[in-house]
Amino acid sequence: MKKVRNRYLYCSITLFIMFILWTALVCFVDIKPIGPQGSKVGVSAINGFVHNLTGVNWHLYYITDLLSIVPFAVAIGFALTGLIQLFKRKSILKVDSDIIALGIFYVVVIMTYLLFEVIAINYRPVLVDGILEPSYPSSTTVLVLCVMLTALIQCDIRIKKNTTRKTVKAVIILFTAFMVIGRLISGVHWFTDIIGVILISFSLIYMYYAIINNKIPG
Repeated sequence: MKKVRNRYLYCSITLFIMFILWTALVCFVDIKPIGPQGSKVGVSAINGFVHNLTGVNWHLYYITDLLSIVPFAVAIGFALTGLIQLFKRKSILKVDSDIIALGIFYVVVIMTYLLFEVIAINYRPVLVDGILEPSYPSSTTVLVLCVMLTALIQCDIRIKKNTTRKTVKAVIILFTAFMVIGRLISGVHWFTDIIGVILISFSLIYMYYAIINNKIPG
């Protein structure tokens, strides 16, 4: 059990270091004004190539934007689970440790989102409602990856029936894949935005897995 926890921890730290290096790459390498309103973009050759390849699909953008309500609903569901346990058990110390850890995890995800709203690394390749918005890393993709992939482990902990658990997990994986790929090919983010969000999201997810490893069924 300790070896598994350490493996998750090492993965988390490695991915976080990779995210820092990737962010530095985006900030300092191949900077050119290829964005709207002459906005400068790092790793411009790759970003420009992928963006020209995918083009812009506003329908897909609005679909993925609308579907972002799903991870919000999932997060609220787990928050309510914790509140119900707190109400019934009369002490926060008696609330399931994986639920408490999940609440802390959500706070860290929100702080990460707010940080990159303030520190604009890159701006979107398109104007949204006439506004040039920060795009690194994709906030919608952070939300989807972090909430839905931690929900996978909650399925293992809380759904006892094997068929139901596998079905729910399959739906979660398919939904998550659709959202991540959809955000990329909709053309509202640069390629580097999506890579950055994958690195930071999985770093946080592996840290959560390391913390609650003793709760994961063998």
